[in-house]
Amino acid sequence: MKYLRFLGFPFAFLYGLLMSVRNGMYNNGWLESREYAIPIICVGNLSMGGTGKSPMIAYLVKLLKDDYKIGVLSRGYGRKTSGYLEVESHSTAKEVGDEPLQLKQNFPSVLTAVCEDRRTGIEKMKSRVEVILLDDAFQHRKVKPDINILLTPFHELYLDDYIVPVGRLREPTTGARRADVIIVTKCPQPLSYAKQQEIQFRMQLLPHQRLYFSRIGYDSKIYGKSEIQPLQYLLDKKFTLLTGIANPDPLVAFLQKQGFYFEHEKFRDHHYFSEAEIKRLSQKDIILTTEKDYVRLQPHLDKFAMYFLPIKTVLLNEQNEFFEQYIKDAVKNMG
Repeated sequence: MKYLRFLGFPFAFLYGLLMSVRNGMYNNGWLESREYAIPIICVGNLSMGGTGKSPMIAYLVKLLKDDYKIGVLSRGYGRKTSGYLEVESHSTAKEVGDEPLQLKQNFPSVLTAVCEDRRTGIEKMKSRVEVILLDDAFQHRKVKPDINILLTPFHELYLDDYIVPVGRLREPTTGARRADVIIVTKCPQPLSYAKQQEIQFRMQLLPHQRLYFSRIGYDSKIYGKSEIQPLQYLLDKKFTLLTGIANPDPLVAFLQKQGFYFEHEKFRDHHYFSEAEIKRLSQKDIILTTEKDYVRLQPHLDKFAMYFLPIKTVLLNEQNEFFEQYIKDAVKNMG
């Protein structure tokens, strides 16, 4: 494996060079990065998936929805359609993607849409909303957001990663300079102040950049098609944990720490289940899954004893007050 990784370095170097040239062309104005009169907040990352973008988008929606008409625009990763589509609560994951559908079901009044071309999506949405949140658009340089929020997981910091195919980075680490806010996600709890200072020192932040640390917060309840149970309901039961997400390790560790007994069925991120898999899963007594997986699976597996455990973004050390005030002030000043 080490030798195979070594063979990938020339390809990683070439890809990184191409991305650097592309970024340079946008930075110098040789390619247009369009600005809009409406406030636009981008949530993204440098690496391939699994950084916590969906919980952060939900966090921002909750923060702003009472004061502004919010629109959320996503690419709709994994969908079988193309072009601009508005997400409805009765849409399917294959039509719009699992994460946009999950968001729409949680926030029915929020205009949620998918479109590969963010400019096209923004043009269609801007007259109907007051703030647009761009999901996973950090590399979409055709649009210049008012706030760029960059997420990086604690155990997979972009500082320690490599360009694909050697590592998971979509572009060189210098891309982090475009961020206004950097959030280190999925932090262990507690996280020492010394460790936070170490990461901040390594990042060499620019004067305008803000750094925050967050962890995953798990709900105390699990949700099924027709019932809600406390999470402890599963404590004396053997169940199947089903995950089709980029990194299920934090969830597995959380459940193990709580003393749950389960088997783990692990699928790739955004996995669409085959008829054979659905038939096999229907034989499981109890299934616990993530909300994103539930959105994809539940329409095909009409099983009473299947639940999902919601998660949320929790900022450490009461940083939420400073972060939320920063976002509110920025949006107010942009309006």
